[in-house]
Amino acid sequence: MGPLGTDAAGPRWSMTWPDTDGRVQRVIKDASDVETSPSGWLVLAYRVPREPSRLRAGVWRRLKSIGAVYLQNSVAVLPDPTVHERALRSLRKDITELGGTAHLMRCEVLAGAGEVVASYNAARDEEYEEIVDRCRGFRAEIDKEAAADKFTYAELEENDEDLTKLRGWFDKVRLRDSLGARRRAAAEEALQDCVAALDVFAEQVYLAEDGH
Repeated sequence: MGPLGTDAAGPRWSMTWPDTDGRVQRVIKDASDVETSPSGWLVLAYRVPREPSRLRAGVWRRLKSIGAVYLQNSVAVLPDPTVHERALRSLRKDITELGGTAHLMRCEVLAGAGEVVASYNAARDEEYEEIVDRCRGFRAEIDKEAAADKFTYAELEENDEDLTKLRGWFDKVRLRDSLGARRRAAAEEALQDCVAALDVFAEQVYLAEDGH
């Protein structure tokens, strides 16, 4: 058995009690908290008018765009970096100006932190998987153009623009990935594969175009 009756291989649990000066002290954390939990979370709890429905959808899109995850309806969380606070403060202001209500809080998760981290990482992994899928499409398109001998500067420029977009997308997700999502390495590998494929395609373009 592990400490405080927990199995050594199983998940740990949390306990708090008042210190001598009245502060509540966290003494045991979930196993995942030790390495990956942020120092705190920002929580946005909001209500928006039912109509027009585009307001609700707009709030959802903005929260998704900055990487927030929902604990329940209209309660979204993000790790505590300053950049997230600025974005959430701006969104809160917009919600209130549109006739809704919103409260922005900073908190520590005393129990269930592992689940919140897992939810946040799952959202990042989903984004990484979308990048991997898009990279597969990029490779397939290059292979198709190569098979058709479309070795032109126009095709090369178009492919280069597509790869630049993929890199920008990855960079945005990576900035949000502060808690160690598992699919990051797969996305990096897929991007590197795209870079290598485009380099080979470029060499073929140079040979075809400059050889005329």
